[in-house]
This record gives sequence, C-alpha cells and structure tokens, in this order.
Amino acid sequence: MDIKIRKGTKEDIKKVYDLVLELARFEKAGHEVINTPEKMMEEGFGSKPFFQFFVAEKANEIIGMALYFFSYSTWKGKSLYLDDLVVTEEYRNRGIGKSLMIEVIKEAKKENCGKLHWQVLDWNQPAINYYKALGSSFDGEWINCALTNDQLNRY
Repeated sequence: MDIKIRKGTKEDIKKVYDLVLELARFEKAGHEVINTPEKMMEEGFGSKPFFQFFVAEKANEIIGMALYFFSYSTWKGKSLYLDDLVVTEEYRNRGIGKSLMIEVIKEAKKENCGKLHWQVLDWNQPAINYYKALGSSFDGEWINCALTNDQLNRY
C-alpha cells in the first residue's frame, strides 16, 4: 500500500476535523466535541499557532493524522504532547498509525524534547497493546484533571 506521511497544511483542516469527529465517536464522546474547522484553522494557522499535525495519505486522500503541540515540563523541559492519533477505520491495522507515530517521534527528537507524552483510554486495549509494543511507559499514579468550557465560565 502506497502511503505518504507529510506535515499537515491548512488545506487539510476539514478532513482532519472529520477524523477528530470519527475518533470522538469511537471514544464514545462525540457529544463532547465543541471545536469547529474554522476554529482549528485559526488556532492552527493564525498569528499564534497552537498545534501542528502530520497526515497519512493514500492516493491523495487523507486517511489518518497525528495532531500534537509543544508543552513544558519543569522536570524535563520542552515536551511534545500527542493529542490525537487516528486512522480511519477502513485503514486500521495496516501500519499507518505506526508510521504516523514514528514521524511524531522524529519531530520530538528534532525539537530536542525532554519527553513525548499522550493519553490512552483504559478500555482501548488495541491501542494499549500497540503502545506497549513501542516500549512506552505507563503511569498509574497520576490522575487526569480538567475544567470544561462550562466549568471555566463559572469563574
């Protein structure tokens, strides 16, 4: 299968957004998506870009993506956070996710990051198995915390 991995561009945003929705539905959280392609365009390609991404293409059709951003760890320094890694269902289990992950790893190394980190749902056993096969570390100590948009607006 002829798959091309490349850096994402603003022309890719609509298809990347569709993949975000596909992933959200897979994670049983489609109702939680409040983002829009327009917002992603501004936040990814505006005056202050917040994220970058790679896409996987087959015959000029985007079939997967890995979206990431840089964060900072007081213990490790500059870090790369992989927010989403998704391959459309029809093309899963063909090594495309691994190819995307390798590009993200290369990016973290190129940027001299102290760590690359991400999250996986505890019920997503195929992803957990995949990350274990990569040699990833799993942390059972830390509890994820967040404030939703509605919660933020209470302050």
